[in-house]
Amino acid sequence: MKNIFFFLISLSIAFNSFSAKDKENSTTETKDDSKLNSGALSAFKFRAVGPALTSGRVADIAINEKIPGTYFVATASGGVWKTENWGTSYQSIFDKQGSYSIGCITIDPNNPHTIWVGSGENNNQRSVAYGDGLYKSNDGGKSWKNVGLKNSEHIGMIKVDPRNSNRVFVAAYGALWSAGGDRGLYLTEDGGETWENILKVSEHTGFNEIHFDPRDPNVIYATSHQRRRHVFTYISGGPESAIYKSTDGGKTFNKLSNGLPKGDVGRIALAIEPQNPDVLYAMVEATEKTQGLYRSNDRGASWKKENKYASSGNYYVELVCDPHVEGRIYSMDTWAQVSNDGGTTWKPLGEKNKHVDNHCMWIDPTNKNHYLMGCDGGIYESYDAATTWQFKPNLPITQFYKVATDNAEPFYNIAGGTQDNFSLMGPSRTNDKRGIVNSDWFVTKGGDGFESAIDPKNPNIVYAQSQYGYLVRYDKASGETVDIKPQPKKDEAAFRWNWDAPLIISPHNNERLYFAANKLFRSDDRGNTWKAISGDLSRQIDRNTLPVMGKVWSVDAVAKNKSTTIYGNIVALSESPKMENLLYVGTDDGLIHISPDAGATWKKIESVSGVPSKTYVNMLLASQHSENTAYAVFNNHKNGDFKPYVYRSRDKGASWTSITGNLPERGSVYCIAEDHVNPNLLFVGTEFGVFVTIDGGAKWVQLKAGIPTVAVRDMDIQKRENDLVLATFGRGFYVLDNYAPLREITEDVLANEKAKIFPIKDAEMYLEGSKLGRRGKTFQGESYFNTPNPKIGAVIRYYVQESPKTLKAQRKEKEKELAKNNADIPYPSFEELRAEDNEKKPYYLFEISDNSGTVIRRIKQPASSGIKTVVWDLRYDSQTPVSLKAKAPKNIYQGYDFGRMALPGKYTVKAYQVVGGEVSELTEAQNFTLKFLEINKQMGYDRSGIEAFAKEIANARNQLGKLNKVNSEFQKRVKYLHEAVIATPKADRKLIENLTQIDNQLNNLSLRLYGDKSLSKREFETSPSINNRLGTVVYYLWRTTSNPTSTQREQVSIAKDGLSFVRDELKSVKTQITDIQNQLKSAGVSYTPGWMPDIE
Repeated sequence: MKNIFFFLISLSIAFNSFSAKDKENSTTETKDDSKLNSGALSAFKFRAVGPALTSGRVADIAINEKIPGTYFVATASGGVWKTENWGTSYQSIFDKQGSYSIGCITIDPNNPHTIWVGSGENNNQRSVAYGDGLYKSNDGGKSWKNVGLKNSEHIGMIKVDPRNSNRVFVAAYGALWSAGGDRGLYLTEDGGETWENILKVSEHTGFNEIHFDPRDPNVIYATSHQRRRHVFTYISGGPESAIYKSTDGGKTFNKLSNGLPKGDVGRIALAIEPQNPDVLYAMVEATEKTQGLYRSNDRGASWKKENKYASSGNYYVELVCDPHVEGRIYSMDTWAQVSNDGGTTWKPLGEKNKHVDNHCMWIDPTNKNHYLMGCDGGIYESYDAATTWQFKPNLPITQFYKVATDNAEPFYNIAGGTQDNFSLMGPSRTNDKRGIVNSDWFVTKGGDGFESAIDPKNPNIVYAQSQYGYLVRYDKASGETVDIKPQPKKDEAAFRWNWDAPLIISPHNNERLYFAANKLFRSDDRGNTWKAISGDLSRQIDRNTLPVMGKVWSVDAVAKNKSTTIYGNIVALSESPKMENLLYVGTDDGLIHISPDAGATWKKIESVSGVPSKTYVNMLLASQHSENTAYAVFNNHKNGDFKPYVYRSRDKGASWTSITGNLPERGSVYCIAEDHVNPNLLFVGTEFGVFVTIDGGAKWVQLKAGIPTVAVRDMDIQKRENDLVLATFGRGFYVLDNYAPLREITEDVLANEKAKIFPIKDAEMYLEGSKLGRRGKTFQGESYFNTPNPKIGAVIRYYVQESPKTLKAQRKEKEKELAKNNADIPYPSFEELRAEDNEKKPYYLFEISDNSGTVIRRIKQPASSGIKTVVWDLRYDSQTPVSLKAKAPKNIYQGYDFGRMALPGKYTVKAYQVVGGEVSELTEAQNFTLKFLEINKQMGYDRSGIEAFAKEIANARNQLGKLNKVNSEFQKRVKYLHEAVIATPKADRKLIENLTQIDNQLNNLSLRLYGDKSLSKREFETSPSINNRLGTVVYYLWRTTSNPTSTQREQVSIAKDGLSFVRDELKSVKTQITDIQNQLKSAGVSYTPGWMPDIE
């Protein structure tokens, strides 16, 4: 018996206490050593385009009260953000971690640089994302370490013992979609190295909150919550939800029950009254009769119901006590509520001009009227106790479900539906120097937004919808909407709409729409009339007969089926672009139906080998290359199965083959896209990022550059631009500009090509305006949100298998091999060391040539291996004096120094490498075309008509730069020569008079070159200088596609005449200075800076 007891104790310890390091090592990813990997594709960098117009869901806020203005924002699905200036700016600090969904965040009360993060949103709604445990930072969020509980999936709350920072308690909420995992109340006493489950209820019940008595951290309160969600239901309670109390630091716990509801209980929120910690408040989600706000005046020994009010445990059930006023409690809810009498009565807090759906709140302990609140619309701040609110417009954490692009000119637009923040639409780029800003975006439909579609021939016609199929046709030109949702006919049964109903425009007819509930509908007149072309295509399962947590629950179960789509509806839809009327339909209960005749007949696919039964069909995509080919994405995460399921059919859906390949085992797949040129080039969006395959799914590679760890819920390819556009669930939209070179990249190319320039997309020249007067944020302050446009120019992507190595690098490589073999490492010779020290770094030269073969521009790039990118700005060199210093402007008042625009036409680019001063060919030439975008509607676009004039100006500018420099050098030389005369006793003193005359002559030339500074500094009008006349023309002509004005031509003529005079005068000065130098040389002058003495 003792042996059995010892075995059970050992088993319990093994399950309840484990090392974070061991747990982490068990899930280490295998390193990809092949040529084609994420690093090799890092040149394909995504570009964030926002928006931050509506922001997104905030789960928690942690204020560093020791450093005023510093706080951390834990977002439901956008990572962790930090501000050090009260939200004037935010920095994302969690981009590359294993999770993007955050439930809670805590600052160590003893060390403000130690931050704890619990991953996995701590709410229970249908779109909640799962996490991978606890993270810890010891440097204020600069770096992070996963410290365990990787199978918790959702963390409710973290508390650090104020007496001992190594002692940390974690309320592990546990999996929402399944049983088991790391759930319960956990304790570490070594800063996260090991964890012990000190309070475990069952495989169905976790903990959502933990609190310390502020007087004694040994007194601990914790709330457990029994809940489960699946695609078909939600149960938010059971007999295991409860409040627990410990008085010995967590060694033992007692369940509190006196006065609290009996039977099934849902989520419980707990708050301790800071003015009198004997008083506890508990908001209890339960049955209609038993739910409410309960109060204890004796540390939980007994409870009294104060009010029947309770918020939804699906989203809220959180309480915050006011640190200034006893009895004032705030409840997080759709509309935040406040009680001023300890929970007896409640009223709305006040949310004028503020987003609703509140999740967290902070009240300034030094200012009773100062609030921060996190909601589904981001962060809001109030300084007058919620009378007015300031929105933080610079937190781009919008959760997009879907994305669509249009064919607008010159730049396409992006549209998509969001979680609780409307359907939005905005530009993929702009022709403004500020980039893309919040005001560029607009709402096409209110509510939660979902699938949008844009007429491919008329970008003003936009279809947008909110939850449960509320579809409208939006006119972008007028802003008007028309309701076009299909409705049941008289005596027809009600339709079952998914929260996210599928919508497509037929690829064969831009006026034909397909839209689905439990039936499929078709319209041939843009939604004015609809016809059902199928019956109910679901399994028609009664969800109330399905077991949850091991049993079928009563109709009176807590929150049964709340915030859950009625089960059995269509969720995926596609029509073959190659065969009109060939339709694919997928359901939320795992069925695929195929119709070859627009719904006249249907073939049902009950199951697909390798896919669990009834798995949600997340996406279907008919190939644009073959009428026989289609793709299916299945997503089973709502059953706790996070595996990827990606399939392809080659026989119109009759059979399916997995192309999941090497996609990560943990990472549900949401969407797939097929390249319109190369059928083997596919993309998928997963729970943790985007992947690409170049071989039809045999091998997948994650595209990581420019995009954080985040769920990619949908994607669209804008075919005209070859852009991949992503809808992320928590970080807005991302664009991969011109991914076309991926069509050329193979393992063979990377292994066997020494160097190569990939085909170049047509380069488009246009000029950016500035609605704000300058670049970027201009004078709008740091909180003004903008995302930069891509660079204007020819984007040249190239590959170099192995970059040239310096002599030092070659030596170190040899020494490394010797050291590996324990051989002696010889000391280099003096000649070798000198050669290393004097060697210049190797580099690449890219030569741009026009159609005649004339080289018009050279661009220098660092010598490095791999796939890289260089951009030619479609301009000639600036032709200003050469400088060894960088020419980038230091602020928004300084302009960039660039040359005149190149002409539209054919160009080539070729790469060379320069190693040890020797130039050799690196790649073959690659052709491309330069064209002008016709944005300027005032003038014509025949740039060749003014090229001769522009070239004349460029030459004049080049000459002016030389003369400016010569005049300046001569003035400096005259000063040295003046001092040399004084320092040389044998020199003729009359040389001083000669030098004074030369100095006067140079001053007069300076007046012509730079203007009359003597008069201008005394506020007199002055005539334009040569630099002013020519510089003004260059500034404006280089920044317009319009023809030059008569005034500009006249100014150039005057400037050229002035240049001729200055040039002749400087020749005369040179002769005079040379004569004086010769006289001084004869008099035995010492070396004088400015001229090269004879070396005898």
